[in-house]
Amino acid sequence: MAIEARWAEAHFDRLPALVADLIRRQAKVIVTDTTPAALAAKAATTTIPIVFALSTDPVALGLVSSLDRPGGNLTGATRLSVGLGPKRLQLAHEMLPAATSMALLVNPANPAIAEPERTAVGAAARTLGIELHVLEAGEERGIDQVFAAALQRRSVRSL
Repeated sequence: MAIEARWAEAHFDRLPALVADLIRRQAKVIVTDTTPAALAAKAATTTIPIVFALSTDPVALGLVSSLDRPGGNLTGATRLSVGLGPKRLQLAHEMLPAATSMALLVNPANPAIAEPERTAVGAAARTLGIELHVLEAGEERGIDQVFAAALQRRSVRSL
């Protein structure tokens, strides 16, 4: 058995070429640990088994038909952690009840996670009467920049 590892290094535009390389090498199974990688693998093959580990809902993404009977050539595990964003906001609000605004950090290069998180946390923020600042960063340098900007605002609490 040989394990062939490929890393896009957060450059998700590289994923189709990386998956194509695995297909050319006649991979017996493709294992992914990000939503963009699972989507790229699904788009590339309907015959090679794909195993995913995700934070999002694979049914909502169209990766599988259902959680109990995935169908097709994809299967895997999900933590469904995107749904935890509103709960995190609620807990932060309980710890900081005087805070009127909070921030949410999302990776815009991964819209399959960023958009549902933005929507769910945004709805929770409106319910709680909190102004939500969505900060976007897809790489280490960008994270440093958005945290520096948030610190300058001082009125924004990080979530």
